[in-house]
Amino acid sequence: MSRSPLATITIACCAAWLLVLGGVAHAQPGAAPGGAERNAGAVHAPGGETPRRALVGFLEAARDADFTRAASFLTLDPRTRDRGPELARRLKAVLDRHVWFEPERVDDTPEGNRGDGRPPELEELAAVPGPGGAEAVTLVRGGDGRWRFSAAVVARVDAWYQRLPNRWLTDHLPAWLLRAGPLELLWWQWLALPILLVGAYALGYVMWRLTRAILGRLARRTDTVWDDEMLRVTAGPARWAWTLIVLRALVEPLELYAPAEASLGSAIRGLLFVCLFWGVLRVLDQVQRSVASSAWAKEKPIGRSLVPLAVRVGKVVVLIIAVISLLSHLGYPVAGLIAGLGIGGIAFALAAQKTIENLFGAFSIGVDQPFREGDFVKIDQQMGTIEAIGLRSTRVRTLDRTVISIPNAQVAESRVECFAERDRIRLAITIGVEYATTGAQLRQILDGFRTILQEHPRVWKDTIVVRFAGFGASSLDLEIMTWFETADMNEFRGLREDVLMRFIDVVETAGSAFAFPTQTLHVASLPPAAGRGGAGAAGADGPR
Repeated sequence: MSRSPLATITIACCAAWLLVLGGVAHAQPGAAPGGAERNAGAVHAPGGETPRRALVGFLEAARDADFTRAASFLTLDPRTRDRGPELARRLKAVLDRHVWFEPERVDDTPEGNRGDGRPPELEELAAVPGPGGAEAVTLVRGGDGRWRFSAAVVARVDAWYQRLPNRWLTDHLPAWLLRAGPLELLWWQWLALPILLVGAYALGYVMWRLTRAILGRLARRTDTVWDDEMLRVTAGPARWAWTLIVLRALVEPLELYAPAEASLGSAIRGLLFVCLFWGVLRVLDQVQRSVASSAWAKEKPIGRSLVPLAVRVGKVVVLIIAVISLLSHLGYPVAGLIAGLGIGGIAFALAAQKTIENLFGAFSIGVDQPFREGDFVKIDQQMGTIEAIGLRSTRVRTLDRTVISIPNAQVAESRVECFAERDRIRLAITIGVEYATTGAQLRQILDGFRTILQEHPRVWKDTIVVRFAGFGASSLDLEIMTWFETADMNEFRGLREDVLMRFIDVVETAGSAFAFPTQTLHVASLPPAAGRGGAGAAGADGPR
């Protein structure tokens, strides 16, 4: 079976890691078999004059695997003196598992802490879980003024040690592997971590293959392909998520000390968060690709152009949520950050109010699809062809061949008339013939007009209106209304010209003519006698 490059690199790094750690550990001072003998006489080594110095002295000696010197910090009686180094080693293993000391918090005076309510010769350092509850780890001041772990602690060491799950390893591993390395982890734990990582990757890969096989079988039963694509794009995040889950289970036998285990668990959970949001981002990318290649996008090019913007906005939102979630998981106070983002968002919204309005206007145009690029429209009083629909404005080329930019927010609120959506174009005219036309001629003209429209191949036959509309100021008005089955304005103009030319032939054949605006002035003269009488009377009676 072929091995992936990542697995090969991981295995090679782990092999190098083992060699380096082995050489470094063997090179540590005091790791030689004779190290214990060289310090055999240090039973009363100084360093226990205060509780803090006693604790630090014990930890330093145990960290160097000098358990003979570490035993000098235990209160031993004749029955336990011979087991001093072993008890020190076991106590160090118990403390490594259950306690993380911060020496600066331990009292550093010879008298110890007098304000803790305990006897002055007793100092409590920590607690170890026991069958009946927490059991105290205490120091006691002896008659020589030195502080040591109390006899009660020494008496409980074996019982505490027996409850450790990894005691078999600490009993059989060589001394140099039980020494503390970086970050206070023992060398055998450092050696085990990369091995567990490789094992976790291998087991995680197996679990991912099983998961993919099960989900793939379910996906193949559906008619859609989006579930197959989602399964494909989330392969990487799912594989690493399984690796982290398996690694968390495999780390348990290491029995790391509590803070290290808590930190490692927190790191694994944080990486699981990363895998989750990584998968969400890959799903968003796949959604963009699926929408761009769908039939909906081909029918709605404006919506397709807005999909990348929507995906980018979604990614930004996901990243913000991911950062806030990770910070909250790591224990950082995010309430102030969220409040700051809210205030910043309000300020940004106020400053970019028009821009945001136009952006939402672009989304509204993309979703509602009132027009598309290339359509001839009328927006309020502006008529022209849509050239481009941007995120801020829509550009329209007018009939005068100028380009105007209308903000998208204004377009979304305006009355938009799209001529490209119509399926036919209406012909509505009024034709006037002269008043000298007789009734028979008028009927012949109306019948001729109807025949032309009814026989025309591009006229919509459901509605044809040819009627004598009334008596105009200088003509007999004929109302003509019908639809041509075309959406192309240039074609409509040609069809209209053809029909009107035939109308001229019909009027001429009927012997009539088209009327034009005329006025007839009638002048009526008065009778002569009446005219003279009126003039004379006016001259006789008028003012002088």
